[in-house]
Amino acid sequence: MAMKSEMEKQGVWLFRFRGTLPLIILVLGVCEYIFTRLDYPNLVVNGAPSPQLIRYEILCFIVSLLGLAVRAFTVGYTPANTSGRNVSEQVADQLNTTGLYSVVRNPLYVGNFLMWLGIAMLTMNLWFIVSFVLLFWVYYERIIYAEEQYLTNKFGTVYTDWADKTPCFIPRLKGYVAPKLPFSWKKVIKKEKNGLLALLLVFWLMEVIGDIVTGVTPRIGLLAIASAVMLVVYLVLKYIKHHTTLLDEEGR
Repeated sequence: MAMKSEMEKQGVWLFRFRGTLPLIILVLGVCEYIFTRLDYPNLVVNGAPSPQLIRYEILCFIVSLLGLAVRAFTVGYTPANTSGRNVSEQVADQLNTTGLYSVVRNPLYVGNFLMWLGIAMLTMNLWFIVSFVLLFWVYYERIIYAEEQYLTNKFGTVYTDWADKTPCFIPRLKGYVAPKLPFSWKKVIKKEKNGLLALLLVFWLMEVIGDIVTGVTPRIGLLAIASAVMLVVYLVLKYIKHHTTLLDEEGR
């Protein structure tokens, strides 16, 4: 099988199971975070996390929140049946070329990268962080290749002309084109509530595990409170989404 065909085949398969990568990163990341906390006792001062550790955890959380913000900004301006969380097959009723799509072809994957980079950074292990970056690159390179084959076949030169002038992953700093549609908070709430809840729970989980293995009383701070509040909000929004039309918007 030709290399291009093999990459496309791999990309289609990985697209369907792209939710698996975060789980692998999470399991390995938790293990490495435990080792780091055990190997560096100076991260605990007088029975509590050191100020340096707390500041670093805040930095990691900000990186992940930045990724979620990129996703929210992207999704909020897109029409229906584009830029979704579909996993069974590619879906694109029209081509997105405005908003963040005018400065990078894959803004949602940029957001995913930042979200999981923040979690990988929690391990405080340079080799783990570098390994994550390489794994993400190999994994998503194939998914992007399969998507681009699909979009080329569907939209032809409209897609290739846009792709020729728009970077694949590293956004350019000029040429931004304002979105055609107004920002939709309803769509963001429907599509990205899962991501915010998962992010809060993962950071809280790693914080608790790290504290327990080093003999520190688990913290009941802003992160724990935010996780509990978001869980309630998530359940309420889930009910609203499936039993009412409050979050429905025509064409979104």
